[in-house]
Amino acid sequence: MFKTKTLAAFSLGILVVAPTAGFAAYPDHQVSIVVPYPPGGTTDLLARLVAMKLTDKLGQTFIVENKPGAGGQIGSAAVARSKPDGYTLLMGTINTHGINEAMYKNLSYRTVEDFSPVIVVAETPNVMIANKNAPFKTFKEFLDYAKKHPGSVSFGSTSLGGSPHMAGELLKATTGIDMVHVPYQGGGPMLNDVIGGQIPVGFDNLPSSAGHINAGSLRALAVTSKERWPSFPEVPTMAESGVPGYELSAWFGLLAPAGTPDDIVKKLNVTIAAALKDPEVNNKLAAMGAQPVDNTPKQFAARIKAEVARWIDVVGKNEITQR
Repeated sequence: MFKTKTLAAFSLGILVVAPTAGFAAYPDHQVSIVVPYPPGGTTDLLARLVAMKLTDKLGQTFIVENKPGAGGQIGSAAVARSKPDGYTLLMGTINTHGINEAMYKNLSYRTVEDFSPVIVVAETPNVMIANKNAPFKTFKEFLDYAKKHPGSVSFGSTSLGGSPHMAGELLKATTGIDMVHVPYQGGGPMLNDVIGGQIPVGFDNLPSSAGHINAGSLRALAVTSKERWPSFPEVPTMAESGVPGYELSAWFGLLAPAGTPDDIVKKLNVTIAAALKDPEVNNKLAAMGAQPVDNTPKQFAARIKAEVARWIDVVGKNEITQR
């Protein structure tokens, strides 16, 4: 009788702790975080910060793999097709999990169905930056210049259909200025051409431009957030500089392939959320021009659905050509 009860209790114990055992075992080898853009951009910078903290906290190496191309589609689709075991992750963005759904007729992955959202890591405004020798020093001066030179001003962005591209299109739509869009494969190449004077202005996520702005190699004309950004309080908003109602911010978040076990998703979420509360991480994000976001996988999933709906509406109303 005693042995029977003991065996039953032991079996029950196994049933109770078995899910936790899998949780505790992850990860037991190297994990890849895919960045669907080239090195040097905001997505890449944030992914490397997250990889460093996960490596420290979870005892296995998290590496960053850059798989750029097709507006983030190549890297995103590669993760969507990966084994859902937590060892291949994606640093997604408002572009890959919002705007692309509206911009591409035949997207190479399903934005909602193919992924298990983990956590929004950070959000940031976009910033309009200019070559330091450009013939305008402020956003208002730029508007005057663009109105006097219709069709002759080029603006760069990090990709076709990305939030920096949309920031420029939104500016055109709200002010009536005529600018020529020059898309790049990521923030790094675009910034190099603005700094070098190949194009006079560009739109970028603030973190990848922050160092250049602080160093004086680029001039920040305006941020696209509703209010001035805390880490760059001297840079005015578009709204206060002559474009009332203008607002557009970007976010960056970690995702896993659909079907990844909930305990792995939860472990990643809890670990990253704790790291985002670290003063050292907060200081690094602030220096980049970003802010951490406290959220659950469920909240992240809801945000993705909302972004998809928003950008389908924006693209339709502004008659932006799909690809």
